[in-house]
Order: sequence, then C-alpha cells, then structure tokens
Amino acid sequence: MKKLLYPITDWVSTKKGMWITIIAWLLLMIILTFGPPVSDSTVTNFQSLPNEAESIIADSKIEELFPNQQGTPGILVFHNNSSELDTSQIGEFIQQLDDKNMDGVKTVLPFHLLPEEALTEFTSVDGSTIIVPYELETSLGAREYNDINTQIEEYGTTLLAGETELFITGPVGIAGDTLELFEQADFVLLLATVVIILLLLIIIYRSPLLAIIPLFATIIVYQIVNQLLGLLGANGLEINNSTTSIMSILLFAAVIDYSLFVFSRYREELFVRESKYSAMKSAMRATGEPVFIAALTVLAAVSILFFADFRDYQNFAPVFGVALAVISIASITLVPALFTLFGRKAFWPKIPKYLQGQSEKPQNGFWNRFAKLVVRRPGLFGGLVGIILIVTASNVTIIDFEFNSVKNFPEDLGSRVGYDIVEENFDKGQLAPTTILLESENALDPTQLANLVDQYTAYDEISEINQTNTNEENSAMTLSMSLALNPYSTEAMDFIETFREDFSNSLSDEAIEANVYVTGTTAKLVDERSVNNQDIVLIVVLETILILALLVVLTRSLKMASYMIATILLSYLSAMGLGIFLVDTLFGFDAVSTRVPVYAFIFSVALGIDYNIMLASRFIEERKQHHVKKALEIAIANTGAVISSAGLILAATFAALTTMPVADLFVFGFIVSIGILIDTFLVRGMLLPAFILFFEKDKQKNHEKVKEGL
Repeated sequence: MKKLLYPITDWVSTKKGMWITIIAWLLLMIILTFGPPVSDSTVTNFQSLPNEAESIIADSKIEELFPNQQGTPGILVFHNNSSELDTSQIGEFIQQLDDKNMDGVKTVLPFHLLPEEALTEFTSVDGSTIIVPYELETSLGAREYNDINTQIEEYGTTLLAGETELFITGPVGIAGDTLELFEQADFVLLLATVVIILLLLIIIYRSPLLAIIPLFATIIVYQIVNQLLGLLGANGLEINNSTTSIMSILLFAAVIDYSLFVFSRYREELFVRESKYSAMKSAMRATGEPVFIAALTVLAAVSILFFADFRDYQNFAPVFGVALAVISIASITLVPALFTLFGRKAFWPKIPKYLQGQSEKPQNGFWNRFAKLVVRRPGLFGGLVGIILIVTASNVTIIDFEFNSVKNFPEDLGSRVGYDIVEENFDKGQLAPTTILLESENALDPTQLANLVDQYTAYDEISEINQTNTNEENSAMTLSMSLALNPYSTEAMDFIETFREDFSNSLSDEAIEANVYVTGTTAKLVDERSVNNQDIVLIVVLETILILALLVVLTRSLKMASYMIATILLSYLSAMGLGIFLVDTLFGFDAVSTRVPVYAFIFSVALGIDYNIMLASRFIEERKQHHVKKALEIAIANTGAVISSAGLILAATFAALTTMPVADLFVFGFIVSIGILIDTFLVRGMLLPAFILFFEKDKQKNHEKVKEGL
C-alpha cells in the first residue's frame, strides 16, 4: 500500500503538485455541474422487495392477466369534527371531480351514483367521516402523485363548505407527501449539518481557517458526488431519496474526519520541519495509509450491501460506493493540497512555530496524563468499560419492530392525519386490502368459489372478500380481501403468512385446480420481514469477515485484528441497546423500523473502526522504537485529541438526522451518534488499549529481556 500511496502523497505535497491537484478538483466540479442533478433521479415509490418475492410475482401476474386494470390505490377522506357530513355535498364533489377527467386519475368510486343503503359502507357510524377509494395510473411517479393530490385538495377547498376537511391517504397519498417531506427536510438537514460542523470546528480548534478548509473540501466533494450520481441516475440507476439524505451525512462526516487526522499530524510536523511542503510530505507518509484504509474500509462495508436481497439495502451500495470512492481519493489528494496551500496560516491564531533542533514537540496536557493513567491501570478501565457495554448490549433482546411506514411521518402530515381518521372510524383492513389472484387452465366454478369465500369470510381475522376482476374465459380472477386486523400489524402479517398456504390447501380440498397468488400491503410486509431477516445475518457475517481481513492487512496480525473487530461488534450491540432504551424513554419510540439495525450496523462498524485504525496504526508506528507500554502511551497521547474531536463532530453530524421528520432516519441518526461516542471515548480510549496491553504482553517482556541482555 505504501508503494502505491507514497508517490501520490509526496507529489501532492510539492508546490507544483499542490496547485495542479486543487485546480483539477475545481475543474472537475465545474464540468460536472452542467450534468443532470441527482434530484431528477430520486424516487419515493421505490420497490423494496426483490422480483422473486411472492407478492411481487403476484403483482406481475395480475398485470399480465389484467393489463391496465390495476392502479395505485388511494383514499379520499372527508371529515367533520363538529357534525355529520352531508352525503349530497360529497356526492356533488365526486361528480364534479369525475367530470374534470383529470390526467393520471384512473378511477374514482362513483359515490354520487351509489344507492342509499350502499353509502353506509363508506360512512362512519357517527357520520363524521366518509371515505372514497380512488386509483391513479401505476406508470406515474411520486411527483405526479403529489401534483394530482394537490389539485384534488385545492378543488376540495373550493367546493367543500363549512368545517368539512379533505385528507388524502393510502399509497398515493403517502408517496406524494413523502416526496414533499424529503425535499423540504433535505435542505434543513444540509444546513444543520454545515452549521454544526462549522461551530464545532471553531469551538474545538479556535481557528476559523481550520473550520473553513475542511468544509471547502467537503463542498467540492459533495458537488462532484451529487453530479456523478445524477449521471448514473440519468442512465438508469434508481435512487431512493432516503439514501441520498444519509449519503450527504456520511460524506460530510467522512471528509471532515479524515481532514482532522491529516491536519493534526501536519501540525505536529510543522513544529519539527521548517518547510510546509516537507512537513505535509512527512505527515501524509504517516497518516496517508491509515486514512486511505479507513475510507476503503467504509467503502468495502457498504459494498457488502450489493449481496442483500432487500433493494433498499442494495440501493445504498452504488450510491455510497461512488461517494466513498471520491472521498478516499480526496483524502489523500485534495485535503492535503488545501492544507499545504495555507501552511502554518491554516492554524491561525495558534500558529505552530518551527522548533529548530528538536525531533518532536514536547507532550503535555490532558491526553498525556490520560494516556499514562490508562496504561498504568488497563484492567480497571478496560473491565469497567466491558461491563458497561455488556449491560447496555443486553437490551437488544427486547427490541420491537414497527412495520407501519405511515407511523414514520409527522402526526400533522395530511396522509398521516387521513390514515389515523380511517383507522379510528372504519375497519382497519380498508386501509390496505389484500389482493388474491386465482389462475387456472380451466374455467373456475363460481359455486365452489362462493362456498370457499364464505368459509373464509367467517374467520375472525377477515372482514370481507369481494370479487374484483375476471377474464372472459373465467379462468382467472382477483379477489379483494379486507382484514378485521390492522393490516400493518404483526398479527395481520402472521395471518397472511399462514393464509397463503392455507388457502392453497383449501382449493385442493374443494377440488379447485388453480394457482394462488397473494399481494397487497400486508403480503409485502410479510415478504419484507422474511427478506430482511435473511439479509441481517448475511450482512453481519460478510461485513465482519471483510473488515477483519482489512484489519489483518493493516496490522499484519490476525490476533490484533480479531480483538479490534470484537470491540467494535460489542460497541455496536451496546449502542443499539442503549439507543433503543433512550429513544423510547426520551422520544416515545417504543418500536423501530426493521431497517434501523442494518443501517446502524453498517455505519457504526465501518465508521467506528476508523478510530481503532488510527490508534492501532500510531501504536504500530511507535512500537518500532519503544516497548509496548511506552508505544501505547505515545499513541494515546498523540491521537487522543484528534480522535475525540473527530468523534464529537462525527456524532454531532449524524445527530443532524434528528432534524428529519421521518422516524426511521431520526432513530438511525440517534443510535449511530451514540455508537460513535462509545467508540470514541470508551472503546478507543480504554477498552482497546486494555486489549493491546493484554495480548501484546509477551512481546513487551521479550523486548525488555533483550534490553537487559544488552
């Protein structure tokens, strides 16, 4: 690795190389800016499940047998808190809406044409709420959904009198609101991230340039990555907008982190070297490899997601892969070039002065004292930290999962309000009915099917089953089944999972030869749960093996790599356990999305290992000249300040995700922030040094025996 990196970092540290590097990055940013933006390729109605999932196969079959008859469902929710609704007023609104023949609207339930007795099915018991199902064209995206829904809402504001309110929920309402939510929140997230980083850098280092230079580098990298993703999106890459939100946080955090490691070592070298160019050359020879390997470790970690079946995870891989590839190159070229450009002025007002004749700057201060204390009492500090991590990690065993995506959103969001109203006033199954497709080579017997439907309608878990489509040969038909359960609940998921097999067996018992396909929201959640459980195991195993291999390459020791990865895995479990407890106690999240443990694992492990790499690489460097205790003491003292400040900034950066009005991202950002703080202060500061002293003890004794012999 050194043979590859030294020529690059040595050249970047020269006056000519510095200027060429900076100009090249600026030109690349300007050229790419003329390309398509990444926002043109982001989507909210993202198919998370693989094509092989049972519910997705069912969707494809329905589209094949009943082309253009399947739309994306939504629900118009009319509600009046103070009195009963006027059904004639709602009927008039639906009639005029139907007459408008809006582009993209496939069907609207003809509420105005229904007989009086049929209206009760769509009216709440107290008369305060009326629901009207409708469908939009499946070929539309979230932006079109949002535009159509906005038109309908504006039209409702004009026509509906009194205190009657109109809310739009269901898949099209949620998709449209999600797009608008992310577009507003992404700007707030980016602004919060920049402000947090700028303030922390100024507070910690008390130097305006030390805050501006890393942020300038980050802005260049951010723009280049976004434009590269825009080009990939224009060429067919589908990008989930929650992925881009997390990517922006990762990018800012990583570039700032690696900048801190570079300028911290650069500052050390400026005390012992007069030339700013030779100081950077020496600094990058010491930090270039660990910084580059740290970036590659995160890149390798997210690349594992290519092997996942869940497409949300797969989508992370190319997006984060592009970001981290650019970040890793920038960390050994752009970042050192910018600091070399400013030289000692970058540290104003505390400019490091050249200490002529001294080989290193004298060590004083808190971290030197802390290093001596930890090295002197490794069993005490390591033992206490170990107990804390094990106790907090045990809380992982009581984790509960939330499968209702609507509960991710703010309570005052239109689609969430509409959802809550429907859930309160109607059979919950109407929120997301299940579709059953029957396909046979022969005509299906309607009497046999009616008997079968009657059997299942008697189930407590089922509210009703209705026939919706049939082909001319009567060999294929679809049934719409509304559950008596909340369709997003684990009880409903367990029922549908059993129902799939049970209904197929019942067909055989009735001598009906037909294939059964089940889809709908609940069926998709069943598949999501199954796929997610498989992916968690796969990702954890592959990720652990990969990072272990990278650590072996860096440390040249399987033993050291093994206990380094062990501390990180324990740290992750501790962060999850403590995070679950705190988000419930402080913010009322008693359940988390199934995505949170995977997202948290990827970033907690990949980013947390960076600090262990920085400490271990400095220890290995010092070990060449000192015995184990002294080498470790020097490593802790010299990396303590920069790792701690980097950890604080990284944790605060991920905490910026708590500004997002989406529960998944809020909880994920909170838990990763906790994990980073645990890695920074407990694992790197005390637990890892205790392991190093314990496992490297024999080497220390041998070294001392050799010295005594000499």
